[in-house]
Amino acid sequence: MSEEYINCATCVKWHENKILLFLCLFAARSFNVQKSEVMIRKHLEFRRKMSVDSIISDWKPPEVIEQYVSGGMCGFDREGSPIWYDVIGPLDPRGLLLSATKRDFLKTKIRHTEMLHRECRRQSEKLGENIEAISLIYDCEGLGLKHIWKPAIETYGEVLTMFEENYPEGLKRVFLIKAPKMFPMAFNLIKHFLSEETRRKILVLGSNWQEVLRNHIDPDQLPVVYGGTLTDPDGDPCCRTMIKYGGVVPSSFYVRDSVTVQYDSSVTVSRGSAFRLEVELFPARCQFSSDGADVGFGVYRRTEDGAAGQNVSEMLQVLPSERYNAHLVPEDSRLTCREPGAYVLCFDNSYSILHSKKVSYKVEVLPPADGQPPSPRSREDRRLQ
Repeated sequence: MSEEYINCATCVKWHENKILLFLCLFAARSFNVQKSEVMIRKHLEFRRKMSVDSIISDWKPPEVIEQYVSGGMCGFDREGSPIWYDVIGPLDPRGLLLSATKRDFLKTKIRHTEMLHRECRRQSEKLGENIEAISLIYDCEGLGLKHIWKPAIETYGEVLTMFEENYPEGLKRVFLIKAPKMFPMAFNLIKHFLSEETRRKILVLGSNWQEVLRNHIDPDQLPVVYGGTLTDPDGDPCCRTMIKYGGVVPSSFYVRDSVTVQYDSSVTVSRGSAFRLEVELFPARCQFSSDGADVGFGVYRRTEDGAAGQNVSEMLQVLPSERYNAHLVPEDSRLTCREPGAYVLCFDNSYSILHSKKVSYKVEVLPPADGQPPSPRSREDRRLQ
């Protein structure tokens, strides 16, 4: 790898698990040095941006996710790898996406993954051999139309993309059980998010799924409900202290119905275009919502020699543009930038070829850390065609 990369890497707090992860990223790019370097750099930025190193201790998912997102870690396979269960049927995608942001779900999955990696390290120490990947049991019983709701598919796709880009070798195998007739249609909607290597790890089991699971997992590590002998201490065959089974989310959790924001302005962003707003002082609080569908949002800083008409592509990226489900859950973000300058908040609808989006927003410039109130100045700029 380049000397520049090696020097950069020495600034990172290295742990054995990170070195192992980077080796996995190296292997995931077929040991191509250049591609691996790009992937590792992106992964370091991902860990910084999402505060991955402290996500287990310093961040907890919202209550609605804790209570109504199904799944959990339970037992180990015959090689000592942790087993994670995803239980699809009881999930209420619409209720969950009306109650928490897409970022909350993404951070929850990152937290789960880091917890599984921590368990792999514990198993490695306990067994005296390298345990670096997990087994996943995907229970598809009850998969229905509610699970292929467009916002749910898009959110799940972003989660899968995050796994592929940052934890590509963390999966040993996937046992897909109790697949209903509509499974092929659902799988076709998400398979393009998966690499060919990941697809090869998916085993779609038939009516003998319990027998196949017992071939890979000792009965005492497999819950009774899945064909083993493992129960909770109270005898529960579903092991609910380890595996959550979700349920219908009460409407009392719905954010849009419980939060009222008085927005300062609104704008209709035409299909295939974007709208940008300049704010010259940070930190700032940005609140926005959209009507009908999601909208992209990103933050950029004009370069010193950049004129007012500078294209976003020529600016310095501060917050990468992402699509937010602001039509389901209003966004409320606090943005902090280290350097003074002209910052551009960009509402992006360039990916939509059919629909315009009405975006309501409020940008509040916050006092700096020294307590001196700034003189807030913001101005709307033109739509970018």
